[in-house]
Amino acid sequence: MTPLTPLTAPKPTARLALREVPWTSALLLAALGAGTVRARRRLRALPVLPAPPIAPAASAGLPRAAGWRLLTAQGVEPDAATFLTACAYADREGLRVLDLIPADLAAERALGLLRLVDPAGYRQDRLGEGRGAGYAVLVAEEVLARAGVEPDTPRRDPAELLALVRRLKEFAADATGLAVAPALSSGRPGRCGPGTTGPGRVAALHAQGLPPGGLAAAQLAGLAVLAGAVLRQGRWGAAAAGLYWLQPYLALGRRGGPLHPADLAAATALRPVRSLGAGLRTAAAAARTARGAADTARAASYRAELAGGTDRFFEPRRPDCPWCGSRRLTVRVRVPDLLQGKPGRFTLEQCGDCGHIFQNPRLTLEGLEFYYRDFYDGRGGEGAGTVFGRLGASYRARAQMLRPYGAPASWLDVGTGHGHFCNAARAVWPGTRFDGLDMGEGVLEAERRGWVATGFQGQFPEFAAKLAGRYEVVSMYHYLEHTRDPLAELDTAAEVLAPGGHLAIELPDPESRMARLLGPAWLPWFQPQHQHLIPAANLREALADRGFSVLAEEHGAAHQGNDFFGAVALTATRLAPDPDRPWGPPATPRSRALAGAVRVAALPCLAGAAVLDAVRTAAARRTDGGNAYRMLARKEGA
Repeated sequence: MTPLTPLTAPKPTARLALREVPWTSALLLAALGAGTVRARRRLRALPVLPAPPIAPAASAGLPRAAGWRLLTAQGVEPDAATFLTACAYADREGLRVLDLIPADLAAERALGLLRLVDPAGYRQDRLGEGRGAGYAVLVAEEVLARAGVEPDTPRRDPAELLALVRRLKEFAADATGLAVAPALSSGRPGRCGPGTTGPGRVAALHAQGLPPGGLAAAQLAGLAVLAGAVLRQGRWGAAAAGLYWLQPYLALGRRGGPLHPADLAAATALRPVRSLGAGLRTAAAAARTARGAADTARAASYRAELAGGTDRFFEPRRPDCPWCGSRRLTVRVRVPDLLQGKPGRFTLEQCGDCGHIFQNPRLTLEGLEFYYRDFYDGRGGEGAGTVFGRLGASYRARAQMLRPYGAPASWLDVGTGHGHFCNAARAVWPGTRFDGLDMGEGVLEAERRGWVATGFQGQFPEFAAKLAGRYEVVSMYHYLEHTRDPLAELDTAAEVLAPGGHLAIELPDPESRMARLLGPAWLPWFQPQHQHLIPAANLREALADRGFSVLAEEHGAAHQGNDFFGAVALTATRLAPDPDRPWGPPATPRSRALAGAVRVAALPCLAGAAVLDAVRTAAARRTDGGNAYRMLARKEGA
């Protein structure tokens, strides 16, 4: 029997339509479209210097302006009118550092700058890195003096000027800006400015704190994905490639805009070819400069130090809990150094009575110095600074916890590092005097920058008598877990605080569910640096014993959204440590290939982890259960 035929064909279902969508091309279109819109929005927000009162003219030299110096890159010749106009603009806007952008800045350089800088919020971002075009920067003489910069160097390498702008913003955290200088020329294309050649681009990226090899690999991978989309996904892939091709014109081609790239037509027409060439040249130059003389010297020093092994870095194992004295101890986790890949294995044990977790055997002072070295300073200093510089929202949230209790006049941040918290907290408490204390020399740099009023270098208990009763607030943000004796640190805080003063503490939460789910890959174990992980109940009891009343406790608000991302990153480091680490064996082609393969394989895992962390963070905020907690306590008594 012949089946009945419907009079009308069924409409395609939504599910069938979704199956037909080439998701790679769709994602590429969405990303490129969002990037283009963002670039146009940021371009509109770029300030422009007013027209100079006199016509630009060639000059044998710039006139003097009281209190100002103009630093330029080689090949850049600003005119007197531009200089004087920039000085007047900076004075009027209250700026101490002003980067001048040529109006004819090359298209790809303009796009790169707009990726890094949001002009609308650049000045207000006290922790944001200093960025510029790399041609000319106007600087107040007092900022140059505090930063230790020689003002009389006639011309600087473009990469040096980019690095200088990063440093100068640290000394003018809320008084650094940028503006387009219409009469300033970038010169003939390719003749001056940052990143003209492969080595020049590597130097420029290094100067901005960006990884040349990683960016080159990402650029080449992106081009490969685009090519694959064109070949396999028809018109959708062609649309994505076309949007990439036209992006310079779509982003920068607005008539009447602040920038008018001289090479806009060529940059648009030749973009795929130029991008491929730039990526290949940068990758080759980055590979040639992967390991410099400084790392070679470090490697020799580490080899000599490790010749005797690592046993001397550990104390004998203790049989009891340092918090309550119980001898009911069990091993919670054993891990190698997943942060830097230095040799050694570390054990965290947990007390069966109070739940305190501690490193056992713990590191000696010599061991602490060895494992901290090149993490917050030296080889790892720049990366650590970049991470801390991106925590502005977290720093401000910590400072805002004090709002219900009045404006503090004096605040001591213990374990301040380079003073990032104090710098950010000024936006919340502009009238508060912030001092900082830390073991490292970074606290002295924080004082020079003006991020802290006074920097104290040393162990906190050493300052107990000197600072007794001087502060209305003492903060310990992710500090106690690094100390050898947290209870002695709390004793010192009680002594340093004035009666009625507040103690603010933030710590990893060892009772977090993620600690058990992720095991050794849970980032807050942070071995070998974390000596103690303190349950919230233990901290409340210790505070009460010292005459404190707990006023507020936050868990979800203190959550740091890095559980899954950190787990992937630590696992990748465990599988393939950095082949160029000075404390490891000499790098070989095989070790480099393995590290590269693991990093490439980790990319989709890191992307997925970032999504999971976003979901996890939303859940932590809603349920008040995260991987960290904050506690605010008041010192009672007269």
